[in-house]
Amino acid sequence: MHSFLHHRSNRAADLPQAVSIGNFDGVHRGHQALLKTMQDSGLPTAVLTFEPLPREFFRAADAPPRLSSLREKVVALRHNGVQSITCLPFNQALANLPAEDFITQILVRQLCCGLLSVGHDFRFGARRRGDLDMLSRFGRQYGFSVKEQPPFLLDGQRVSSTGIRAFLQSGDLTHAASWLGRPYALCGRVVHGDHLGRELGFPTANIPLNRRPVPVKGIFAGRLLSPKGNWIAAVSIGLRPTVGGKQMVLEAHCLDADSPDLYGQQVSVELHHKLRDEEKYMDLDTLKAAIDNDVVNTRNFFAEHPQDFE
Repeated sequence: MHSFLHHRSNRAADLPQAVSIGNFDGVHRGHQALLKTMQDSGLPTAVLTFEPLPREFFRAADAPPRLSSLREKVVALRHNGVQSITCLPFNQALANLPAEDFITQILVRQLCCGLLSVGHDFRFGARRRGDLDMLSRFGRQYGFSVKEQPPFLLDGQRVSSTGIRAFLQSGDLTHAASWLGRPYALCGRVVHGDHLGRELGFPTANIPLNRRPVPVKGIFAGRLLSPKGNWIAAVSIGLRPTVGGKQMVLEAHCLDADSPDLYGQQVSVELHHKLRDEEKYMDLDTLKAAIDNDVVNTRNFFAEHPQDFE
């Protein structure tokens, strides 16, 4: 069984670890609570995840957009104290692997599991035959314990990636941030665009999204965080219909910035408030007036919500 590692602490390979398994899409507050229980065990912490996600392998045509790319997920897991991250390629061989072999080959031999912490509805292995009862039986045989993590509730609702995705698609960034434990953000490398924004008086940092379906579209008040500085920004995510755009792109116009050169930089763009949906305008003058209004509304939002810029 091949794996590729994105981060692993220096540790002896035969020392037991506290392990969790899952998609960890968004690394939201439910995930964070699970990771905290692993840290409380005193064992080195490890996460096993997959690429592509299982639902993308089985239902590529209608899989929902991810909350986080693999890179963003790894960064969030590290931020939450995970010391070792293993990503297995999810392919037909893994899909066909019996649950018993998944335990012995991956959990026991590869990950040296001493504690397995998973959600209450965790299933695994071919035809999803593996469950908590099977894990407990094998744990007694191979010397690892199993901890069942209960659902994480906020205001009586179970926090989930599906729920966060629904908030984002409806433009409810406040609830999305509450469930994530941080503002929703998209990360990527800034590339050269057609410089139309500069010609209109609104230079932008452009991040192509054509290879990544995202759960948000529209115009937003946000923040751009980069190695060269952080700025509030008016952010557009969409196809740019006024100029006949065909591919999804994120454009961030940094306010109060003296045209920072961000080309080639890896940046993060937080979305704090949706201003409006994307529109197609009759001409560039009308588009320019709309962008000018977006800039004013972005300033007003952060003036009214200064805590969002701290």
